[in-house]
Amino acid sequence: MDIEGAKKIFEEYVHEKKLRITPERYEVLNAAMNFDGHFDADELFSVMRSKKSKISRATVYNTLDVLIACGLLSKYRFDEKHSRYERAFGRPRHDHLICIGCGDIIEFVAPKLEKIQKDICETHSFQPQNSTLQIFGYCEKCQKPK
Repeated sequence: MDIEGAKKIFEEYVHEKKLRITPERYEVLNAAMNFDGHFDADELFSVMRSKKSKISRATVYNTLDVLIACGLLSKYRFDEKHSRYERAFGRPRHDHLICIGCGDIIEFVAPKLEKIQKDICETHSFQPQNSTLQIFGYCEKCQKPK
């Protein structure tokens, strides 16, 4: 993963929006870009604090919003009461299967779905900015009789 490329996008966005670039925002950027998989804001905050960061919870939440706005993170609601995030920068577009039994999240890439989306948008002269498909059901292990 190219953290320097992510920093460049972040800096350009922050400059364009006339926001302040602070060491704390860089700290959240680095932690989020290095997080493996899906996470919520409190998980990221806990990881950062466990590494002796003095970051505030509010700074984590506010910076996550900036990282979403500049396209470095994606935000999801997997039928939970809180949002989850994942790195969007440097990753292929993908969708999710969410197990309502155990909560596992399975990522998949489906070029056919991307083509259908593109065709639909072209038919309606629509310019997409972002999309996600979430399919809720039961994973293989939760389908097995007990």
